[in-house]
Amino acid sequence: MTGRPDLLTSLRAAYPALMRLLDRYFLRELLAPLVYCLGGFVVFWISFSLFTRLDDLQEAKLHLRDVIELCVAWTPECLVTVLPIALLLALLYALTHHARYNEITALRAAGVSLWRLCLPYFLVGFVASVALFALNEICVPRSTGWAERILNRYVHKSDDAPNQFHGFADARASRIWIFNEYRPQTAEMSGSIVVNWTLPNGSIRKLYADRAVYSKPGWTFFNVKEFEQASETAPVVPFLQTNELAMPDFAETPAVIENEIKMNEYQSLHSRKLNIPLSILWEYLRRHPNLPPAEAGQLLTKLYGRLAAPWTCLVVVLIAIPFGVASGRRNLFVGVAGSVFICFTFFVLQQVGLAMGQGGQLPAWLAAWLPNMFFAVSGLLLMARVR
Repeated sequence: MTGRPDLLTSLRAAYPALMRLLDRYFLRELLAPLVYCLGGFVVFWISFSLFTRLDDLQEAKLHLRDVIELCVAWTPECLVTVLPIALLLALLYALTHHARYNEITALRAAGVSLWRLCLPYFLVGFVASVALFALNEICVPRSTGWAERILNRYVHKSDDAPNQFHGFADARASRIWIFNEYRPQTAEMSGSIVVNWTLPNGSIRKLYADRAVYSKPGWTFFNVKEFEQASETAPVVPFLQTNELAMPDFAETPAVIENEIKMNEYQSLHSRKLNIPLSILWEYLRRHPNLPPAEAGQLLTKLYGRLAAPWTCLVVVLIAIPFGVASGRRNLFVGVAGSVFICFTFFVLQQVGLAMGQGGQLPAWLAAWLPNMFFAVSGLLLMARVR
């Protein structure tokens, strides 16, 4: 009568090794199509970008080596776009393959839960989400600048060329800066500089200068004329005129100026895209707590959208599992059709959410997380119904 306990003990001891073997098997069956899908999407994306920008490449007079380097610079941005789609397609392909040969049905009949079987897929989804976040916040901004430098490689343009910028308002210090040019390498402003600020007694100061240089802890202005108004309706009277004036109380650093410039550049292109890095968005919102509701809604939607975007990979896993594990001998291309349908639905829901968030019809956080929440809840409900 001791045979059965010994057998159960042996099975329990062998269970972890068996599950590790199954994990490696499922990972191998997933990673192979994932690599193929990623490679195919990247090649297609970069080829399409090259063909649509042939005129720009010819105008930039790029050589073959430069074009290859440009393709490498475009790759991070491409990966950010295609990684969730490739993961979804690879998952549906792998799961459909397993379901076609009743492998998942047999393992579940042996007592292995669906959640435990799919643990390798959730691990891949989590790693892909972390990788997507790193690509979006670290690699893409740098690669975008790298691509621009390649395109301007044979155009005589100095790296220290001034940025054309009109100005910004510092709400905390009640100061408005207006200037024509800013050189980031030397932290220098030039071209009809105007600084307006309000004193504690309610009077208004206006400073005019030809040039300004940052010297910690403030700015030094050259060829200065300063005027004062007792109130907004009072006449402007001369207050000071000098060749050089140090203003240590002006705490706007070069980092603040560059943040304003970058925000201005990002907002001038594709305003509905989530293309502004989190660090720039967060710093801008922190320094502008009293933005108009419409502008604040747009920027907050983009901020939450940047946070929500990487987790699309994990949501993809959650929604793909119930679509792929259904038993039966199905054609492998069912996975392709399913991925197209899911991607289309996700894209439509994402665009509707962003439009409603930026338009103020939905709270910013809800608009940004709406696609992930919808598909995550749908995936959990479908997994609960899988037999």
